[in-house]
Amino acid sequence: MTVIPADLVRQLRELTGAGLMDCKRALQEAEGDLEAAVKLLRERGIAQAAKRAGRETTEGIVISTIAGNVGAMVAVGCETEPVSKNEEFLRFAERVLEAAESTYLQERIDELEQERTELIARIGENIVVRGAVCFEATDGEGLAEYVHPPASKIGVLVKFRGGTPQLARQLAMHISFARPLYATRDEVPADAVAAERDILVKQPDVASKPEHVREKIVEGRLEKWFAESVLADQEWIHDTSKKVAGALAEEGLEVLEFQRFALAE
Repeated sequence: MTVIPADLVRQLRELTGAGLMDCKRALQEAEGDLEAAVKLLRERGIAQAAKRAGRETTEGIVISTIAGNVGAMVAVGCETEPVSKNEEFLRFAERVLEAAESTYLQERIDELEQERTELIARIGENIVVRGAVCFEATDGEGLAEYVHPPASKIGVLVKFRGGTPQLARQLAMHISFARPLYATRDEVPADAVAAERDILVKQPDVASKPEHVREKIVEGRLEKWFAESVLADQEWIHDTSKKVAGALAEEGLEVLEFQRFALAE
């Protein structure tokens, strides 16, 4: 068996971040060839990543930042809570956030794929970039963020016009809890409405009713679906006597874009 100097093992560890024993074994297999050992470890990392690819990543972290007129938010998932607090995992999440702030978002995240693969090999869990978004505000526009404490598994980024930063943050908080899919009814695709209507019509307690009664029931339940799915139609969590549209209109705040990430959903 090839004798591997300790300094060569340390050098390989610095290059790859792999564990000491993994580095030693790779160097032994590569007969002391550093480049070949690096290749071996990376190949194993890819194999580990492929093996774990189907595992759920409902733990992890959502982080966000607003700097000047640019706001970014990412959700990075892992399998267990202890890993979500791992320093290496958190550093990787920060690197993903830095990439999200770039104009070339997808290209930058793709560049982190090798790092993600190697991290999976070291930590032993599936790690996935569940979402990444970047908003840029122009003249008269603002940005607000909210990440729900303490677990930081739900986050919201909002671009808005008018109103106040305080109200915009309240809005981001509302979105984190209320989970709207669309900002207004105008944004709801016609096929989504048709699909929901079809589901409602086929429900047993509806299908057994006369046709004229069925239509009224379906329309009533469709209104409830809009009230749950459309931001403007939802009850404002900070004052449930108001709808979101009314609460925002009082202070002249217009929602331009929003994104919500939730790791457990």
